Amino acid sequence: MITESFAEGNSWIHGIDPRLRVIWASVFAVVVAVSYAFSALFIALSLSLIMALSARLDFQAVVRRLRAPVIFLILLWAVLPWSYEGDALRAWGPVIITRQGVTLCAQISLKTVSLMVAFMALVATMTVDTLGHTLNRLRLPDKMVHMILITYRYLFVIEQEYQRLVRAMKIRNFQPKTNLHSYRTYAYLVGMLFVRASERARRVHCAMICRGFNGRFVSLRVFPPQSRNYIFSLVFTLFLALLVTLEWVK
Repeated sequence: MITESFAEGNSWIHGIDPRLRVIWASVFAVVVAVSYAFSALFIALSLSLIMALSARLDFQAVVRRLRAPVIFLILLWAVLPWSYEGDALRAWGPVIITRQGVTLCAQISLKTVSLMVAFMALVATMTVDTLGHTLNRLRLPDKMVHMILITYRYLFVIEQEYQRLVRAMKIRNFQPKTNLHSYRTYAYLVGMLFVRASERARRVHCAMICRGFNGRFVSLRVFPPQSRNYIFSLVFTLFLALLVTLEWVK
């Protein structure tokens, strides 16, 4: 299920306006994605680590969240260096490691880690409901925001329904096997989960209408203008200008 351990901190990054964090995280992602100079990528990685330290993120939690992309990167390093055409760097019999393949793997690795850590520091440090209201204030479509907020709110309810159905299967001594009966039982489980989710959505919609829902969710959290917002924007702008200079100004 969704955890929000990073959103529970009280660092100065947690107090920055969420709109600024979302905007600058998006701009940072675009700049890093189109950068290929190693000097710019190392600066981007350094900036991401600085933000993670400033947000006081738990190091072990950051490493756990990096496991999935690291597995992808390991597979990339196992395939791309010898399958990408270019100048030979090393050769072991018929296997030739190309310089361009190694360079591309290094660039992708730096970009991936930089973006993951940056988004942990800027976006994961806010709750999902705060993120939804932030996207709404940034003029994203209302339906998209409603989908995010309602899915987050009732994902736990659907998970409880799933656990209830699984317990009912175990009480009836269901033993999963590789046979037609097990496949049919799991198909019934998924179908019943969709039926209950649909019925729950209908009741929730009726309850919202009865309570006078007018198409807008109201957030009780307020982020008034503060000097830290301007300082953060200024520092981030300088770092991005440095990245752009290192990448495009020769």
